[in-house]
Amino acid sequence: MAFALFLVEQTQAQSCLYEALDSSGIPTRDAKRRGTGWLAGQADIGWSNRIGWYEGVHLLTSITPTGVMTGFGFAPASCNDHALAETFFAARAQPTPPLPSVGVPAQGVYVADKGFAGDSLHERWQAQYGATVVSPPHQRSKVRWSKAWRRWLAGLRQIIESIYDKLLNTFRLARERPHALDGLQARLAAKVALHTFCLWLNGQLGRDPLAFAELLEW
Repeated sequence: MAFALFLVEQTQAQSCLYEALDSSGIPTRDAKRRGTGWLAGQADIGWSNRIGWYEGVHLLTSITPTGVMTGFGFAPASCNDHALAETFFAARAQPTPPLPSVGVPAQGVYVADKGFAGDSLHERWQAQYGATVVSPPHQRSKVRWSKAWRRWLAGLRQIIESIYDKLLNTFRLARERPHALDGLQARLAAKVALHTFCLWLNGQLGRDPLAFAELLEW
């Protein structure tokens, strides 16, 4: 992961107006299998809008408009977005040696989906960690967004699906079945580093940053 963070710094990838904050499920075992599996107590059952019910971990990433993952963290699948984001922002605001993968704070705002909504949460994250989060409001919020505003935010976050497709499918993260937590950490860090390197190399070659097809044919 140190290499990926080095490239983030060298390319000044965080010199942007916003980073997209998003989460996804990472399966580590077939959820229908019996028994506790290899990561008992570290991975469990959770729900992901991308893959449905799964057994594994809940991954949180922060992504620039050009597709660079500036940091990530994960927790058991049952951990919700609010708790995961809280730890992520805290670790970014106050560097913690055991959590180097989160990277450094965004220079702009974080744009997120309704899973990270909450007026009081946003106020606390801003006050305690300097993290400004923009997301559609809860239905019970006094704030109301128009359809145009929602479409605007969704447009900013379109990059996320492309990045997760490459991470989960192109780099086969969704098919990994690690037997130990450090193995999962190593696999995830290696794939994030490979993704970041491909973006950097395409930039050096004057190609579209996300044009990975020719690189993978090597």
